[in-house]
Amino acid sequence: MLQADIQVNRGEFELAIDLDVPPGGVLAVLGPNGSGKSSLLDCLSGLLAARGTISIAGRAVHALPPHQRGVGLLRQTPLLFPHMNVLQNVAFGPASQGQSKERAREIASGWLADVGVAELAERKPAQLSGGQAQRVALARALATRPRLLLLDEPLAALDVHAAPAMRALLGRVLRQGDERLAGVLVTHDPLDAIALADQVVVLANGRVVERGPTREVLAAPRTQFTARIADLNLVAGHAVADGLRTADGSLLQGILAPDAVRGEAAVAVFAPSVIAVYPVGAGHGSPRNTAVATLASVESHGPVTRLRTGTPGAGWAAGIAADLTPAAVAELGLEPGSEIEVSVKATAVEVHPATPVIARGAQATRSDRP
Repeated sequence: MLQADIQVNRGEFELAIDLDVPPGGVLAVLGPNGSGKSSLLDCLSGLLAARGTISIAGRAVHALPPHQRGVGLLRQTPLLFPHMNVLQNVAFGPASQGQSKERAREIASGWLADVGVAELAERKPAQLSGGQAQRVALARALATRPRLLLLDEPLAALDVHAAPAMRALLGRVLRQGDERLAGVLVTHDPLDAIALADQVVVLANGRVVERGPTREVLAAPRTQFTARIADLNLVAGHAVADGLRTADGSLLQGILAPDAVRGEAAVAVFAPSVIAVYPVGAGHGSPRNTAVATLASVESHGPVTRLRTGTPGAGWAAGIAADLTPAAVAELGLEPGSEIEVSVKATAVEVHPATPVIARGAQATRSDRP
């Protein structure tokens, strides 16, 4: 179990956050660059001094050096000792904890087998692929039997073939391993968060701006950053009886969430796939949620083509994304600079409070500082 209440001042940047991760739980930490994600991990691991308290498995560790905290750390790059072979790398941790050389090698061999690289025991790090090296690094992190595993974008440096296998391995270790092990995962990939984490916090400028069960937060984002990584459109304004009124006075009809309060700040959320696009004047759009915008970009987005509108004078449709088939884009003759009508059904638009919800779900009940 992890309980932490941390404050850090680094020049103009201040981090103030509290966390509560139960035994066997995994918390994903999301946020733009500079939001405090890596600083948080450094505080938990003891690499960065912080005010406040940190408790792991019921033991206060905030005054302890890194090697006494019971923390395992896996970063983007494996950082294996280049002069040691794989077995020696993994045995280093248990040996430093006082295990005999023979026992440390036994522990290392067991973890190498668990992560699927037992046959690489005699190789040096330079002889490993990226995926193999990251598996060895995971074995090394787990060989000391930590009570907290910190994962700092562990899949970011892997190729498209190695990343899924490593994600599956992490899922097995975190969900089927030691039930006393808590995990904190920093990632930019929503798939990592969904596959590996029970809960998520979103940081901005050193503060928590969203918190709750992973799927709930990504399904109903309250900030532009979270909407972007969840691949959803987000329009800001204030809630009204039949949807959202933007700052320029345009109305986007939608369905109000139970916690949305009329007259207060709110966001409308909808998927790019639910937007219809027509040439201006075609007359096919809904009279309720139709707006005219300038097409800013046309890009391939997997099996579909992603259109994005410009921002000036488009009302609620400013800067939104729409997904069409390549055939539809060609048939409509769409290209950057084209004037288009965008339309979305009111039933596809959800309106939620914009004020950050700091406690969503049973495991997130504490509040953050203002």
